[in-house]
Amino acid sequence: MKRILPILILLLSSCASQKHYEPTLKSALADKFYIGTALSPWQLTGRDSLAHDVITRHFNAIVPENCMKSMYLQPREGEFRFRDADAFVRFGEEHDMFVTGHCLIWHSQLPDWFFVDEAGRDVSPEVLRQRMRSHITTVVGRYKGRIKGWDVVNEAIMEDGSYRKSKFYEILGEEFIPLAFQYAHEADPEVELYYNDYNMYFPGKREAVCRLVRELKARGLRIDAVGMQGHIDMFGPSIEEFEASINAYAEAGVKVMITEFDMSALPSPWHRSANISDTISYEQRMNPYTQGLPEAVSAQWNERMMQYMQLFIAHADDITRVTLWGVCDGNSWRNGFPIRGRTDYPLLFDRQYCPKPVVNQLIEELTASNKRARSKRK
Repeated sequence: MKRILPILILLLSSCASQKHYEPTLKSALADKFYIGTALSPWQLTGRDSLAHDVITRHFNAIVPENCMKSMYLQPREGEFRFRDADAFVRFGEEHDMFVTGHCLIWHSQLPDWFFVDEAGRDVSPEVLRQRMRSHITTVVGRYKGRIKGWDVVNEAIMEDGSYRKSKFYEILGEEFIPLAFQYAHEADPEVELYYNDYNMYFPGKREAVCRLVRELKARGLRIDAVGMQGHIDMFGPSIEEFEASINAYAEAGVKVMITEFDMSALPSPWHRSANISDTISYEQRMNPYTQGLPEAVSAQWNERMMQYMQLFIAHADDITRVTLWGVCDGNSWRNGFPIRGRTDYPLLFDRQYCPKPVVNQLIEELTASNKRARSKRK
């Protein structure tokens, strides 16, 4: 009994076991915007019960991490595999969540057959248009009325404002983006449609995306929002850079969604003289916190994350959703990027699924603010 008692105490005191505490992130942010997270198939099955608890208590919006990308949905032409995507949509419906589909047209994670004929040559523009229409119509049509919004085109613009030289662009030119939005709208006239990209705070990309939004609207095509991927770190971008783009996209006539949001706590290897290699010294510099974040670094991370959340709240009239790219630090993609084996701490919940200080601070401040607002209205 003496051995069992400490284990029981640990389990009962674990933050993950506190299943009924209130308020939550979604309740605190209810009058601001949806707060969401990306899900993997194994989180949908309930095998990760702690993740399931955090997801259902704190988030009211979900997006699939991978299962709706074309290489998984249609690995061979005409052969659709919807099992994981169906489970994802059911999960959102069962928990009354805002469900976003991700993504219809993207140059990456695409099956090899999409751009080539039987001889391995690039297909004609006519064939590629047909394949795009077939894929989009089948996928969007299957979830018509169940999915609230789609990332229609993902990562098509470069930081300098030029188009990415993907196969979509090489075969169809700039027209592939309007075509994708047209096909998606035809498949479900009521669903919201988005353009999603990273580094959306770069001036060149910002100007190009605003121009794209205006051009789509001028052609009578539906585009409801732009998704600003938020893969940031402790060193950039600045709050001012990010805010300038929020304002620009809103002024272009669309809502803004903060997508794929996470913040690395690790040193950045970019723009360094050291070569990315397997040298011990480099790995130590680039992976310094294998046993946990030092208290000072953790405090800096929480402060910067709070600044970003306050920025989003300040622009709640224009921002409709903020979605974290993962549930907890342990299952974040940033642990292996851009160097394998790194231990990172980019999300709102730690490896034990406990909320970080910024979560509690955010909830407390918003709850107090909401109470004051209700009191004034009485």
